[in-house]
Amino acid sequence: MHLHILGVCGTFMGGVARLALQKGFKVTGSDKNCYPPMSTQLEELGVEIHQGFDAEQLKQDIDCVVVGNAMSRGSPVIEALLNSNQIYRSGPQWLCENILQDKWVIAISGTHGKTSTASMITWILEAAGYNPGFLVGGVLENFGMSARYTESPFFVVEADEYDTAFFDKRSKFVHYRSRTCVINNLEFDHADIFNDLAAIQTQFHHLVRTIPGNGAVIYPLNYPAVEQVIEKGCWSATQTFSNEFSEGASWYAEKLAVDGSRLNIYYQGKSQGVLEWNLIGEHNVNNALAAMAAAHHVGVSVADAIQALSSFKNVKRRMELKGEVNQIKVYDDFAHHPTAIKSTVEGLRNKVGDKRIISIVDMRSNTMKMGVHKETLLDSLIQSDLCIFHIPEALNWSISSKSKQSFEAFNSPEKIIEYVLQQAKSGDTILVMSNGGFGGIHDKLIEALKTRWEA
Repeated sequence: MHLHILGVCGTFMGGVARLALQKGFKVTGSDKNCYPPMSTQLEELGVEIHQGFDAEQLKQDIDCVVVGNAMSRGSPVIEALLNSNQIYRSGPQWLCENILQDKWVIAISGTHGKTSTASMITWILEAAGYNPGFLVGGVLENFGMSARYTESPFFVVEADEYDTAFFDKRSKFVHYRSRTCVINNLEFDHADIFNDLAAIQTQFHHLVRTIPGNGAVIYPLNYPAVEQVIEKGCWSATQTFSNEFSEGASWYAEKLAVDGSRLNIYYQGKSQGVLEWNLIGEHNVNNALAAMAAAHHVGVSVADAIQALSSFKNVKRRMELKGEVNQIKVYDDFAHHPTAIKSTVEGLRNKVGDKRIISIVDMRSNTMKMGVHKETLLDSLIQSDLCIFHIPEALNWSISSKSKQSFEAFNSPEKIIEYVLQQAKSGDTILVMSNGGFGGIHDKLIEALKTRWEA
């Protein structure tokens, strides 16, 4: 069977390509832009990538075309596909029909933390001998890949609320038929497809409706936006978590280190042991609790989950140290929403103490470009000593100046690097936050720092 994937270089579709290959499919694909780590992964897999979305690519002998959700009507390849009567599927539908059938699916949803939490669950299950399959929106450091198919009955999937395809406007996660479901958090995002928070909550309740009676929904305690979803109706068992002691929480943590790197884990009011690991920040405390709860529902003991997380390596692009020059550290992080940015910077502040933090934010996401977060963006960076923004072309709004936090803004990565070189000094931490490739700014910045300091 020959599978041709439109938009193959996206993290989700690249993972689908790997799973299809492992299932014995011939896989080709097409895309316009492809950058590491997904480009590297596809190259290693031997996936032939057609550049662009012209109609010519469909003249191959193809059994099924998998359509990425970035594809839209008017694209030559889409018009040709619809005119041809060729068989096509969305990525989530193909995944459900060919990979998730008969699996115990552990799905991780929410505005933030999906990739990290899914990676934690996968590692816990792997360490416990469950040999899980998985599809996650990033390269798992413990595995060196973003997706894997196994014969195990367990499969971990990052459950995205973004729409499925141009012909299916439901959220991706309704296709997955999960039995264990994590809702990490819920905020307004994806303003390009959702009008308001209520519209997103409706999709999340569609997800809750698909979970069986013998399944479980795991979510944060005292989080109104999520609790409102559950109150619409829930037919499964529920478990709650909190990053501090909270009456009624099934799971909570006592921080033994202010940065969250050492935690006393509690389940049903009893201490289960101390987790010492390499991650920091309140967001990762929550992620860890959700991951342990999900693994425990599958059957992993809390003690085994704690032991597994102690050797967990976070997914690439989540506070990933890219390099160090003259005691100046450069980190890469995927944060692109004020809440995630705030938590990431605060976690880093707790780690570095009084040392300077230079934060660089790429305003790349559709929601960011639309100005939805313009009133809260600067406040999310209040723990930074220096804030720098990359302003994309055609941005028609200005960052709010109501915050006490000052900032600099530039329209290219090269200008940002030039400015940082003027400001950086030994002992600084540079935190780059973007949900895209950002023009390879990380490596370019490190090389520029080497040229300055090591010449």
